[in-house]
Amino acid sequence: MIFVDTNYFLRFLVRDIEEQYQEVRKLFEKGISQKTKLFTSSIVLFEIYWVLFSFYQNEKKELVTKLTEILGLKFIKIKEREILEKAIKLYGQSNLCLEDAYNLVYSQKNKALKFATFDKKLSKIFEENL
Repeated sequence: MIFVDTNYFLRFLVRDIEEQYQEVRKLFEKGISQKTKLFTSSIVLFEIYWVLFSFYQNEKKELVTKLTEILGLKFIKIKEREILEKAIKLYGQSNLCLEDAYNLVYSQKNKALKFATFDKKLSKIFEENL
């Protein structure tokens, strides 16, 4: 098993350093052909989001597209893929940040009865989606 870090995904998405892009592409091809098992974490997805937003200044629509592309790489194991997919969808359809969207989806998936927060907007969205 090989862990895929944030910078690998960024080189793949941005393709700003061709040599590194080609290295990532080769690793992904091994993953696709099941010669190598690949995995990553939810934190990596949030790091990708942060870098694309803050450094590359991607708009929300671009962020949703690129994060969805990463989650579409089914040959890469991501433990919370379903939660992340729903969170990205909610993020794209609302004025929530990705972190809040993730926490709402995560809390609902884990059958939270209440969302303890001082953020009234977030609390209201949680209650509306029970």
